[in-house]
Amino acid sequence: MPKPASQPVSPVTAQQRELHGVVRLAALSPQLTLGNVDVNVQAILAAASPLVFDQGARVIVCPELCLTGYSCADLFYLPALRDAALGGLCDLAEATAEWQAVLIVGLPLEVQDRLYNVAAVIAGGEILGIVPKTHLPNSGEFYERRWFSPASTAMQDTVMVRGVEVPFGTDLIFESLDMKGLRIGVEICEDLWSVIPPSSPAALAGATVLVNLSASNELLGKAPYRRVLVSQQSARCLSAYVYAGAGAGESSTDLVFGGHCLIAENGVILGETDRFGFESTSTVADVDLQWLTHDRIQSAAFRDEAQVVAYRRILFELGDWEKMPSSLDLCRRIDARPFVPSAAKDRAEVCREIFAIQATGLARRLKAAHAKTAVLGLSGGLDSTLALLVILDALKRAGMPADAALAITMPGFGTTDRTKSNAEKLAEALGVPLRTILIRAAVEQHFADIHHSADRHDVVYENSQARERTQILMDVANQTGGIVVGTGDLSEAALGWCTFNGDQISMYHVNAGVPKTLVSYLIEWCADELHKDAAGEILHDIIDTPITPELLPLGKDQKLQQKTEDTVGPYELHDFFLFHLVRRASSVAKLRWLAGIVFAGKYADAEIEKWLTLFLRRFAQNQFKRSVMPDGPKVGSVALSPRGDWRMPSDLPGVAPLDS
Repeated sequence: MPKPASQPVSPVTAQQRELHGVVRLAALSPQLTLGNVDVNVQAILAAASPLVFDQGARVIVCPELCLTGYSCADLFYLPALRDAALGGLCDLAEATAEWQAVLIVGLPLEVQDRLYNVAAVIAGGEILGIVPKTHLPNSGEFYERRWFSPASTAMQDTVMVRGVEVPFGTDLIFESLDMKGLRIGVEICEDLWSVIPPSSPAALAGATVLVNLSASNELLGKAPYRRVLVSQQSARCLSAYVYAGAGAGESSTDLVFGGHCLIAENGVILGETDRFGFESTSTVADVDLQWLTHDRIQSAAFRDEAQVVAYRRILFELGDWEKMPSSLDLCRRIDARPFVPSAAKDRAEVCREIFAIQATGLARRLKAAHAKTAVLGLSGGLDSTLALLVILDALKRAGMPADAALAITMPGFGTTDRTKSNAEKLAEALGVPLRTILIRAAVEQHFADIHHSADRHDVVYENSQARERTQILMDVANQTGGIVVGTGDLSEAALGWCTFNGDQISMYHVNAGVPKTLVSYLIEWCADELHKDAAGEILHDIIDTPITPELLPLGKDQKLQQKTEDTVGPYELHDFFLFHLVRRASSVAKLRWLAGIVFAGKYADAEIEKWLTLFLRRFAQNQFKRSVMPDGPKVGSVALSPRGDWRMPSDLPGVAPLDS
């Protein structure tokens, strides 16, 4: 089975990224010379400049107190060091005036006879604002209250820097006028470790990119804990989170600093640096602001949180793309198969979890219905094969015997020897009772009853077979005191690739939350891990069998004349479209752009356009089938049940509403 694609293979421009809501962020830990502000300013410029001009970063975050060094200790009392830091800040603002990026650095700042540990935000040659640290650690190895005052002691909301009044406080959000959705909230080191980090109310007030200037020392086990903190805060706040840690140039009198830099997006680490180097180190990642905004709009819990702080909006402009790199690879992973785990090591864990969800849902339904059998139409195809494997697991969970699984194969006009044989051999290998019921005569009688020619291979010809099979399954379930287990998957529901009142109907749709690309993945895992005997060989052959509804007659030499993907297009494309449309509310233009990147070299632009157009049309036209779909378990973050995840009018006039 094909494996998921890794990184995109075709470069994109900054303009393309940002038109689709993707912004490039960087976390930088520059080489540090403790106490020498001038040298540190030059180190920051030297390390940050290529991030902007070579890599196209729009926001660069540096560590806590990076202009002086975090570990200066009582040197912070010296006016000369503080004055040098303020001068260095102004030098940075002047030196970066032509940069089309935001630079955020840390320094000590004297305000009304108090000293504050602050982050300064610079863009367009200006100091946009200064944010003081809220929570000061003062136990164990930390003694920050010896030098600094917490933000709560500040008695003014502006400070004068070289004759210019600059906003000062923790209530600042820095909002871009020309990059929609880019709103920056700032906190410093310990703030993230607090019970309620300042970034939380900042996110509720609209900040989509949260940044942390840090000087967290290294201890055994602290790096993974820090990684979890960053990823969890980004998930909790539905945001991006940029963390820049102080490096090994800090004093090692009692502590060692590693220069750990991290970038996370909604719970996922997108970029991370190695630690313990003495040279400047950085990580860069592309963050999807449109997706973050969509999740916030969709989350009632996020929307309904009370706003306890009135934030000041500091507006700025990044500038256009003239000086940005012309073409670069995306700095984020976009999987060609977003429903399929990309890491082989996660395979068993993911598959067991999916099976547990499916089987537990079915077992609960079997117990609630006091069912004696689980009746299944076994075709020898992917979906019915997965359903059978799930049924066997569900019967164990429900305390029912394995022979309560009743499989029925119903050969029709288009049934091939291969699928029929695989159905028979699989049932035998798994010890499942199998009945064969021929439907040809019944369907032909039905054609005669409604005066339809059996030579006319139209929708009536195809759907009559599907409905005859469903009637058989329902009646056998009634005979045996059982329930019919549906086999249709999530991809088919999206496309409406099912017969209304035929295979669209069952008493429990066990594959309702599993897209086609994941069906293959699950069966492959079963073949490799759970059934290494004869059943495993059969499962591999089923995976390799062309996907088909087997409703049209076979051609010469009994060759298959009907292949689903020849008609509706590649399922890997449709699953990609489905994920990015439903999960991330991507526009049609963005779907086209992303697919063009991920599938470059595999599908031409014209092919992508053709199948995207078909997907959108079928998705819009077939909501009426989804509106009455049977119960079935949600498996992943995308589901189409009208009772939970997706509600849409059944009579849309076209696909325009989908192209937001």
